[in-house]
Amino acid sequence: MLKFNREIKLGNHMVGSDYPTYFIAEIGGNFDGDIDKAKRLIDAAKKAGADCAKFQTFTAETIVSEGGFSKMKLHGIHGSWGRTVSEVFRDVEFPMEWHQEIADYCKNTGIDFSTAPYFKEAVDLCAEMNLPFIKIGSGEITWLEMIDYIASKGIPVMLATGDATMSEIDEAVRTIERAGNKDLVLMQCITNYPSQIESANVNVLKTYQNAFGCLTGYSDHSPGHVVALASVVLGGRVIEKHFTLDKTDKGPDHPHSMEPKEFKFMVDSIREAERAMGSTCKEVVAEESETVFVQRRCLYAKRSLKKGQVITLDDLDVLRPALGIPPKFKDTLIGKMVNKDIPARDPIYWEDL
Repeated sequence: MLKFNREIKLGNHMVGSDYPTYFIAEIGGNFDGDIDKAKRLIDAAKKAGADCAKFQTFTAETIVSEGGFSKMKLHGIHGSWGRTVSEVFRDVEFPMEWHQEIADYCKNTGIDFSTAPYFKEAVDLCAEMNLPFIKIGSGEITWLEMIDYIASKGIPVMLATGDATMSEIDEAVRTIERAGNKDLVLMQCITNYPSQIESANVNVLKTYQNAFGCLTGYSDHSPGHVVALASVVLGGRVIEKHFTLDKTDKGPDHPHSMEPKEFKFMVDSIREAERAMGSTCKEVVAEESETVFVQRRCLYAKRSLKKGQVITLDDLDVLRPALGIPPKFKDTLIGKMVNKDIPARDPIYWEDL
């Protein structure tokens, strides 16, 4: 069995338990067919704290069959558009010829560029451009041929697992494993737009970590930042959120995307949580250097003790601050003789005996 790497380099970023969370602003089709808007989204994502601006590379013809969709009575988001699925997908295509220009723009902006390719020529382009990672969307998880094709490129893979069973996830992961790709981030996801907080099942990250021994993350479609925050607390190292300039813009993904202020609030909150989580080593930290005495107790003279006096139980009290002998040595002190006068309510020290 292949052992997946627990630290992965994505562009100039390291991803792993000892490194900051990697944030992906999923621009997807929210550029609305306008390359200049794509660049504005990249600028906004960078300012909001994203590490990567991510797109999706497909053509309507290579991803959907209108004949197939015409046989379905759609009740979810696909049925709410008031247009055919092909028409909507055609409007949000990310042209292959834009990729290098957008990648260069991201580089100049100081943010990673990546995409989720949905046909083989797009995968080849990702490999030629040496992207920091390739994202495999949840809908592709049973297309093992494509998963193998992507994994065999030797580029880090992020695999989303929305609407998938553990058996299907296991098949996909083993396909990546057989391709010899050790750089996998397994992403919990609920494929609904927006998804419900109650369905998030963030604890699944622990299942993935135990079952596959790989890095994990969350591709989140729920409102707000709570799911993302919980994911990081449970060891998720990558967070992906849809990103828009304006939720009211026309297009399929805008309503369930984060605007820049929301995204920045999420990033800032998680960065604060990372600082709070700190180390697994339990120790007395610098700011406790005084309270370790002020809050604790030690043994005190309940009444004045004269030099040569033998200590009895009634001579001892347990009070703050902890300047002298710890309380656990009370029985040790009983029967001992003091070698100096000790005023009432003064701490007792070992050198006093």
